[in-house]
Amino acid sequence: MSLKRRVFLTVLVFGLAALGACTLAPLVGSTPVSLRRVFDRSIPFAENPDAQIFFVARLPRTVAAALVGSALATAGVVFQALLRNPLATPFTLGVSAGAALGAMLAITFPVSLAFAGVSSVPIASFAGALGAVAIVYALSTVRRQGLSTEVLLLAGITLNAFFSSLILFIQYLADFSQTFRTVRWLMGDLDVAGYTPILASLPFTLLAFAVFAWLPRVLNLLTLGADAAAARGVDVVRSQRLAFFSASLATGAAVSLGGPVGFIGIIVPHMVRLMVGSDHRVVLPASALFGAAFLVGCDVLSRSVMSPMELPVGILTAMIGGPFFLWLLLRQR
Repeated sequence: MSLKRRVFLTVLVFGLAALGACTLAPLVGSTPVSLRRVFDRSIPFAENPDAQIFFVARLPRTVAAALVGSALATAGVVFQALLRNPLATPFTLGVSAGAALGAMLAITFPVSLAFAGVSSVPIASFAGALGAVAIVYALSTVRRQGLSTEVLLLAGITLNAFFSSLILFIQYLADFSQTFRTVRWLMGDLDVAGYTPILASLPFTLLAFAVFAWLPRVLNLLTLGADAAAARGVDVVRSQRLAFFSASLATGAAVSLGGPVGFIGIIVPHMVRLMVGSDHRVVLPASALFGAAFLVGCDVLSRSVMSPMELPVGILTAMIGGPFFLWLLLRQR
């Protein structure tokens, strides 16, 4: 089968799965919703509880889940190719820990950072992610040789540990209500307040996706090693920088929107590879669509499994991802 046909069929199948998940998810919950009443224009919106639940409570959450799942899944694909490590995740290089540290500071030491309707926590979280990216990049840059993937990995792991210790210290200083908010945020939660946070993170996600669209062929060659890629005409330094910054930007935008929802960046890429192979020209679009569908489905389960209580979606993805990660470790052996 030709590559174009494979890409077309992959986008069609996974796109239908993502579209179906996003269409059905707002209809599922503790309170039943009639789709006919949702779009019944004869009923004023203020007097239509079905429309209010659909458009105000559930649709923003579904859109956020699709955006976060897609961003984390594609970032996982890029980091695994960049580091040549199948167990790498979007959180390996400290981006998530930096975002979490920024959010903890905003919750524990309230400072008015709100801008254009976006609260302080997502702004501080995104700023923390960018700070972590800058530190890791500065530590891992080798003059005239681009990024050292070994140093990149070690710097990210060390920064993760350091930021985690700072997060624990901040939690120690916080009062009970602040600690409760920080713990809930660290669990990963898609209960967004309207569409404003989504619109705020969307430009950064779209910018990252625009770079991802250019990367597939380069990633195929980078997985062979920097020397092999250079021998085939790839500008290795430029490609490594683009891959690192675009994947980090997608991760920071996703974490600032939904918190550190774990394991999406490792579960989805490997599940996709089992279905479509390892060619990044197919894997990247498939991961973007399947990641959206997967996290939307997990969010529906988190809202339904303990109804009327809502389980933070990060707990559910960790319960699924933990055994999957162990299976990958055994498989690598």
